[in-house]
Parts: sequence; structure tokens; C-alpha cells
Amino acid sequence: MTAGGDILHHLVAGSLGGERASLVLGLLAIDPALAEDDSLTRAQIAMALNVLLFADLLDRVPTAARYVGEARAAGRRICFDHGALRTIDGPTGALPPGRAAFARILEPLGYSMDGIYPLPRLTMTGHAFAHADLPETVPQFFVSELHVASLPLPAQVAAERVFGASRDPLDGTALTLLASLARDGRCSPGLAVAGLPALVRAFGRQHPTPRLDDYQALLAFSAEAAWIASEGNAFNHATDRVDDVDALAAELAARGYPLKPAVEHSASKRVRQTAFLADPVRRDFVCNNGAVRTLSVPGSFYEFISRDRDPATGRLDLAFDSGNATGIFAVTQRR
Repeated sequence: MTAGGDILHHLVAGSLGGERASLVLGLLAIDPALAEDDSLTRAQIAMALNVLLFADLLDRVPTAARYVGEARAAGRRICFDHGALRTIDGPTGALPPGRAAFARILEPLGYSMDGIYPLPRLTMTGHAFAHADLPETVPQFFVSELHVASLPLPAQVAAERVFGASRDPLDGTALTLLASLARDGRCSPGLAVAGLPALVRAFGRQHPTPRLDDYQALLAFSAEAAWIASEGNAFNHATDRVDDVDALAAELAARGYPLKPAVEHSASKRVRQTAFLADPVRRDFVCNNGAVRTLSVPGSFYEFISRDRDPATGRLDLAFDSGNATGIFAVTQRR
């Protein structure tokens, strides 16, 4: 293992333990530039966070775990392109609303907003964050905001009840880590290991168990709002960058994987995407009489993307596409 591998392993093992850290790191293609070990950089910490979030998604999405396991058995490492999450642009209690809750994490880690993507059919806007140091090899984040004020009044009322009591998951150690990275672009390994767990917890559900009638009120107007009510800000999906997504989709469909019906092609034709349908999960809801009812609802999923080079620049086209994103969002609707 390279020195950089040792660094990432040290960071990831602080949360996963040594054996699981080795397993997950062995699944992913890691840029050799992350092997520089003069000091711990923001890019290395950003990659460690992505590895931990990838591991969490595999724990929650059996279809993704099956696919990744088969890729590993075939000797192929996953090129982790981006992760996506959904946020609430509205009342969120102690949690900053919308993308602000994650910009405060991503920017100290070296990310900057690289594109804004209107999603009017979903009452949402997507924001792409790319890493300044290694934009092609440190995964991007696609952070979408659901605009509560644009929903019908019954859904607005339900959203305020569900999300208005959200807590802030960042503790003092995490804030110290982010401040150090924002100031210096690096930090000590000890501070990184201590602060990473709270950063990972930020990608979870910060509000209490929702009431069933509120969940149903949100679902009536926005499948995406209902998804956030049950899943919070968890990684909605992780994405595998592959050479030919059209050919892979045909192969996976023939092997019985639950795929969305079509591959999405961007307006430029350089970005092509498809995804597995979301795996169902069991979630609790509070009834009006105080009883708890458990329902099967859509969880997270796994996505595939092919990116061509932009002939004008020669660089990999790291852009997203509003039409593609809208089509992909459909995989978390109830089947």
C-alpha cells in the first residue's frame, strides 16, 4: 500500500475499523496524487469523507452492494464520480436551510460551486460542487434544494412541522476541523480522525420521526419532499463513472437488475446517465394517536454516468444537466 493509501486508511479506519476500511478503499479507484504525505491536505480529507459516505450507501442499498461486489470480483475498481443529496430550502430549525448546511462543510474541504441547475418540475434547484485541487478524481457533490415556499399551502404546513425541529449535527471538533481547513487547507491527522464522524453524521436525518399525516401531505404534492421526510440529507445516490453507460445498462438489464427504463442524455450529448431503481426501506412514522407505524418507502439508489471530453477544452466534461437530473429523480418515486 502506498503512503497515501496509508493516510486514507488511517482516516477511514477511525470510523470503519481497519478491516472494513481496507475493503472499501479496495473497491475504489484512488488518484495517486492523494499519496502525497508531506502533510494532510483538504483533498485527502475530502476523499476520506467520500469513502465513508460510499460505505454508508452500500450498507443501505443492497442492489448497490451486489453490483459493487460483482465489480470487485471481476477485478474492476469503481470510479466514484459524485454523490447527491437533497435539502430543504425552508424552515429547518437549528440546521442551516438548503445547500448552506453543506456549503459550510464542502467549501473548507476545497469545493466550490461549479454549476446551478433549475429543476422546475420538481420545485427544486440543483447545485454542483467540484473540488478545486483534483476536480476529475475527487468526487463531486450534487446538492439539491427543495423550495418549500413554492409548494401548496398544505405541504408547506407539513414541511414546517417535519423539518422545523431539525438539529445541527456539527459539534465543536467538526467546527475546529473545518476552521483549520478553511484557514490552512490542511490539518493534523488526529483532528481529521476526530472531526470526520460528525461530518458523516451531517449526511443523515436531522429531524425527529415524522408524523404519518405530514408525510402523506408532502407525498401528495412532492415525492422529493416525502423522500427527505423519511431519509433526511442522506446520500441519495452514489455514481459510478463508466466508459459506456448505454452498453452497461443493456448488460445489467439482461442480468435482471432493476434499472430505470431509459438512459438520460444531456443537451450536449457528452453526459449520459442511468440508475437502478431505489431500494425500499422500512421507516417509522407517528400516527395521530401516538402509535408508531412502520412503512416501506423508497430509499437511496446507485447511478451510472459516462462523461466525454469537451472538444473546446480537452478536459473531461464535469457538468450536469437539468433534464438528466429530473429523469434520474424519478427512480425514488413509489413503484
